[in-house]
Amino acid sequence: MFPNIRNPRVYVSLLALSLLVLIPLGINSAFAYHLFVLICIYGALATAWNIVGGYAGQLSLGHAVFYGVGSYTATLMVINFGITPWIGMFVGAGISALVAVMIAYPTFRLRGPFFALATIAVLEVVKLLMVYWDNWTGGAAGLSVPLNIGLEWMIFRNKFMYLLLAFGLLLVTLWVSWKIRHSRLGFYLVAVREREFAAPAVGINTVNVKLQAAVISAVFTSFVGSFHAMYLTFIEPSSAFSLELSIQIAMFALIGGLGSVAGPLAGTVLVVPIAELARGWLGSFGSGMHGFIYGLILIVVVLTMPRGIVGQFGGRVGAFIDRLPGHKDRPVPAAPAKALDASQGIGEPVLKAEHLNKHFGGLHATNDVSLTLHKGEILGVIGPNGAGKTTVFNQLSGFIQPDSGKVSVLDAQGNWVNPSTSEEFAHIGVGRTFQIAQPFSGLSVLENIMLGAFMHTTDRRKAEAIARQVADLTDLTGSLDAEARSLTIGGLKRLEVARALATQPRILLLDEVMAGLNPSDVERAIVMVRRIRDSGVSVLFIEHLMQATMALSDRVIVINSGQVLVSGSPQDVVNDPRVIEAYLGKEYLRAENS
Repeated sequence: MFPNIRNPRVYVSLLALSLLVLIPLGINSAFAYHLFVLICIYGALATAWNIVGGYAGQLSLGHAVFYGVGSYTATLMVINFGITPWIGMFVGAGISALVAVMIAYPTFRLRGPFFALATIAVLEVVKLLMVYWDNWTGGAAGLSVPLNIGLEWMIFRNKFMYLLLAFGLLLVTLWVSWKIRHSRLGFYLVAVREREFAAPAVGINTVNVKLQAAVISAVFTSFVGSFHAMYLTFIEPSSAFSLELSIQIAMFALIGGLGSVAGPLAGTVLVVPIAELARGWLGSFGSGMHGFIYGLILIVVVLTMPRGIVGQFGGRVGAFIDRLPGHKDRPVPAAPAKALDASQGIGEPVLKAEHLNKHFGGLHATNDVSLTLHKGEILGVIGPNGAGKTTVFNQLSGFIQPDSGKVSVLDAQGNWVNPSTSEEFAHIGVGRTFQIAQPFSGLSVLENIMLGAFMHTTDRRKAEAIARQVADLTDLTGSLDAEARSLTIGGLKRLEVARALATQPRILLLDEVMAGLNPSDVERAIVMVRRIRDSGVSVLFIEHLMQATMALSDRVIVINSGQVLVSGSPQDVVNDPRVIEAYLGKEYLRAENS
């Protein structure tokens, strides 16, 4: 639940964080306290934003709406009902969570800049509502917080007390961010950010995980808004629901390093002191100077450190800390491997496609295709380019819905079920790879494989143990700590297979897993597929390499023009005149007959 306290990284992190309190305590000036209160507040806001903007990759530029909801809720409850802001803080968080669901559920279906524009529109609408509902919000004139001194009202004469509360809020937000990043949810969010199309193949419900991130982010943003309102003792719509604030906290995360735990705070620590000091030195002449400084630092960081401060230096700092005396986490042992048994032979059907039809406009891509995969079987699917193989493959895994016909899968209880979505296919035991490798580049090889393992466990150590076992099966053990993007084509293809295997499927669909490989990698892939079948997984694969198809397949299906042309043993299929004609043309067949 908590970081390993024997790890030197924990001590160094706590020491660095403690400086946010120790430095202003040593300076002991009102300005120092104010500056570090702002660092804690903006650091917490940027960290909360990073959960949805960094981990999930959803650019929310209207995020200040949750800050405003939190600040107005706590303030109105104090003014109208005399309720402590400690309670108002949680009421505001609940309202913010509800608002987050109302905003996120429809807008998460938007892509690219459209989602960001939608969040800005929501922010502006809410700000206008706060202005026009002036009978209880105070309108554009704003509201003053009653100056009731004491911890109960979160109002103090001593700024050091504000610093302690802001620091505590920052610590909680950082801990939640760390917990998410190292949990199944964090892995799923990164997967959605990197390859949203491929994420359902490992059982990820992309909308649900993004929605969870949005709600958690909104709650902590609202907490900070409630506290900040008490600190300022005044709120008004243009500052509480500020587009500038939304952009600032996103920029702090970007400068520090999107998607990292420490990045948002690192960006805040760099930028806020420079901007505040410049504003203090320049006086009234420096009005608006902080915006110029923000932009200047952002340009420098983007040009020199595209991955942010933590992305640029985090690895080196971490390596240095690891060399310090202290306990390191022991490597997680691989889970016991399943006993291999290739002697059982081919058994009952486990997957059936019946009369599949699919049209794309006037193109009849799949025309009455029926096929069956049996337990313990390796079924090869071949056909010329454009024959409709991949369309059939996508229907067998739920990525495309047939216009008519159905796909049935035998579940673990021996019942035939008809899953419809790619996520349902994954959970029922159908794993798949992609013709073009889809690595989640923001994760290591080990973490890529763990994505599949998380489908059946929430325990990180169990997922890692499964991943190490699968890596051994797919010849990836030596590359587990490498970035996924650094692998060769052969390594990427094996990583695709490993990630699918980590979901513990009973059926594995391989889409041209040997395409583009050199002869030695092809031989390794053939051995790997046989090992997978011998471990009890039925395999259906599409392949253009006839030598590999003939060597691997127990049975071969040929698809041409969206139809099943012929089905049978490899030897019978390769000698069938219809297959020769489909691949080599009628002229070749006439020449052979003559």
